[in-house]
Amino acid sequence: MNTFIKNIIGFSLKHKGIVFMMTLLVILAGAVSFYNTPVEAYPDVTNTEVVIITQWPGRSAEEVERFISSPIETEMNSISHKTAIRSINLFGLSFIKIVFEDGVDNFNARMEASQKLANVNLPDGVDAEIQPPAGPTGEIYRYTLASKSKTTTELKTIQDWTIEKALKAVPGVADVVSFGGQVKTFEVSINPALLAKYDLTALDVFGALQRANVNVGGDILREGQQAFVVRGIGIVKNVSDIEKVIVKNVNGVPVRLSNLGTVHESALPQLGIVGRDNHDDVVEGIVLMRKGENPGLVLPQLKEKVAYLTPLFFLRT
Repeated sequence: MNTFIKNIIGFSLKHKGIVFMMTLLVILAGAVSFYNTPVEAYPDVTNTEVVIITQWPGRSAEEVERFISSPIETEMNSISHKTAIRSINLFGLSFIKIVFEDGVDNFNARMEASQKLANVNLPDGVDAEIQPPAGPTGEIYRYTLASKSKTTTELKTIQDWTIEKALKAVPGVADVVSFGGQVKTFEVSINPALLAKYDLTALDVFGALQRANVNVGGDILREGQQAFVVRGIGIVKNVSDIEKVIVKNVNGVPVRLSNLGTVHESALPQLGIVGRDNHDDVVEGIVLMRKGENPGLVLPQLKEKVAYLTPLFFLRT
């Protein structure tokens, strides 16, 4: 052993240039590794998971389990390399988590689950969704929207249709989850006496609204060397458009929604509320990072996007 050490020392003294270059290479490799190594306060060491969420509004937990969770679990039992399937059934909501073995690729697991989910026979109007691949430690950013002139309903609309889309475009972001605020809707309040007067039912009104709120594609009208696309524009945009919807014709006279009741802007029932500082009702957004991404690269790009959006949409981080 002493001879081995003496040989190393002797080689180092005779070839100082080589030793110096090797030392520089080690320092350079260490610096590159230091700057490229992902740094996480709470590393995600969990197995690959696929979460399937299905909403069925107005149904009890027993119905959700019987008609949604059980068929999905039965189909997913044959998925490869799974270790467990867990489900939670609530009022109008099914939550199913599939846990896989160590080393299973997240993309392949989601792809197989998506293929099997297409074979499940669910009730009409019910669609199951596979959640974005975010781990339990993927929450990397929170913000709220505040304004002195806009209501929480308006802020919720901005969050869902503008800010959420902009933040999802940041590389490495899996999803943006929002809480608080009210979802804007148009509400039609029908007078039962007027329905009876025109021999109509609530289903007639509902069907008229469905038929009216649609665009219809036509053909091409040729005029000389030019061609014009013909189509019917029917999607409603405001209260006035809804009031003009024709429900029935009586002796050639149209019966519109405005003749049967009133139309006004409203909001869905608020299921939760978020408070911050002295404000007891704000709109909050939570940014989730994609599983396996480097937060050191995702956060700077996310902050850059937030800095761009802040003066436009009243963000508070």
